[in-house]
Formats: sequence, C-alpha cells, structure tokens
Amino acid sequence: MPSRFEEADLAALARVGIEERGGLVNVEDFVDPFDPGEDMDRLLGVVPRLYSGADFAAAVSSVVGAAREKSPVIAMVGAHFIKCGLSRLLIDLMQREVVTAVALNGAGAIHDFEIAMWGRTSEDVARRLPDGSFGMCSDTADAMNEATSAGAGEEEGLGESLGRALVESEAPHLASSILGSGRLLDIPVTVHVALGTDIVHQHASADGAAIGATSLRDFRILASVVSELAGGVVLNIGSAVVLPEVFLKALSIARNLGGARGPLTAVSMDMNEPYRAMTNVVRRPTAQEGRGIALRGRHELLFPLFWVAVRRSMAG
Repeated sequence: MPSRFEEADLAALARVGIEERGGLVNVEDFVDPFDPGEDMDRLLGVVPRLYSGADFAAAVSSVVGAAREKSPVIAMVGAHFIKCGLSRLLIDLMQREVVTAVALNGAGAIHDFEIAMWGRTSEDVARRLPDGSFGMCSDTADAMNEATSAGAGEEEGLGESLGRALVESEAPHLASSILGSGRLLDIPVTVHVALGTDIVHQHASADGAAIGATSLRDFRILASVVSELAGGVVLNIGSAVVLPEVFLKALSIARNLGGARGPLTAVSMDMNEPYRAMTNVVRRPTAQEGRGIALRGRHELLFPLFWVAVRRSMAG
C-alpha cells in the first residue's frame, strides 16, 4: 500500500554537473606527508608536558604504543577533516599500519569521493540554497548511488563499494582518497549514514534499501573491528554526533559478544568539546578502565602536529 501522503518528485529536479557547481576546496590544497627528520624534535620540544601538552603527549604515546603492539587504532573522521586537506596524512598512517580502520560519516564519504574523482569538493551552500540548486550535483549523486546499489548486490559495506568504484574507475586523484586507499590496503573504511542528511539522498537515483543495507553492514563491520579494541586507541576527529553514537552502539555489541574487555584509550580532537563525542567516546567507554583524552584545536593545526609527533615517535 503506498503512503497516504504526497512525496516530492525527485525525478523532476533541475540538476547541475560538477563543473558548473564547482567547489570551495581543491585537491591541490591538500597537504603531503614528508619524512619528518630530527629537526622536528625541536618543534615538538616546545610543547610543554603540562595540561593539554601532557594530554597531547599521552595521546601520541597511546597511538604509537598500540601500533607497536599491533593493537587497533580506529580513526573516526568527520567531513571537515577532509575539507581541511588532511586526508593524505591519515592515509600515510594507514600505509604505515598505524591506523588500522577508519569510520566516516556520509558527508565525509562524499567529500572524499568528489576529491578522488574530480579534485574538488565543498559547494558554496549559501550561494546555492536560495534557488534550490544546493546538493543538485548529478555527477556525485549518480556515481555514488550507482556504486552503493552495486555494493548492495555484492553484499559489500558502503565503504567497500565506494572504494571499489574509485579503484576500478581509476579515479584521477585516488592517492588522496581514504576510501580508495582503504580498498587498496585492505583496511576497513566504514561509512555510517543518516538518511536525508547527505546530498546524494536528494536524487532519484538514491536507493534507500541499498543505502541502508550497505551502511548497516558497515556498522556490523565496525562492531567486529571494535571487538579487538582492548589495548588499542579510538580517535574521534571532528564528528560531533553520528560517529560517537555509532561507536557507542558498536562497543556495546562488541562487549556483549565478549570482546573489547580491556582498557582502551579514547581521544577526541575537535575545536570544541561536543557533548556526544565527550560522553560517548571519551568518558563512558573508559569509565571503568582505560583513559579518555580531549584535545581542543583546529584540525588544520592540531592534526599535522599530531601526525609529526606520531611519525617521530615511531622512528625513535
């Protein structure tokens, strides 16, 4: 029986191509990893081991310790992290087997996919919303929705299916893609979607069953990854709501099934201290054992410093 209520006709939408839409962020602005030599020790040496400086050192030490012990380091990454041009630094840690799994929200997956395919992302919302052209990019929606439907047919997770599409299409900027790198490195990159929150849901090509099936599968994949988290580290980098909520439920599943029954380190990196990130990542999971750390700062300043510190500690 159809709905008793009228639905918007998405097939009638006026859409635009990505060349016309453009983007505020270009892949040329993304930072590249380098080999941080001993001169970087002088930079790190002026970070005091007091207050936030002590927390920073503890977070770095926890990640390095987990990597050396082959324990999981899960990076949960919000969309703004990618728009700050930091993807290649995270990919570098994936390649070095420091970061062992990544979780993205839907917006993060979109920015990553657009960067990989077209080298630009982040439309001008304020300019496009008045005439209803915001989110109407046909290139992004159709490519991602097609990959999602194909992934559902293959019983893949959403991150797997998007990563596969980028690799198989030989995306021009694949080296800057977290999704594509996860596929090439065989590292789980999961995508956790709330229906109606992402621009690809605005289009007639969106298949709710496929989106739900692939994202729910990613939730179960993440729960399996979290089950090994005892002795490991979870980093929440800029997700205020979706990923902290997803993580809390995945952790409950893992512990219900007998996993994640040991101390873990939970780190939140953000320019403020969002309630759910602080409660569901930093405090509750470490209330009985482990350690929760909150690092406040802009991603484009804090994470490069964190990356340098991890790389230098791994080299020591």
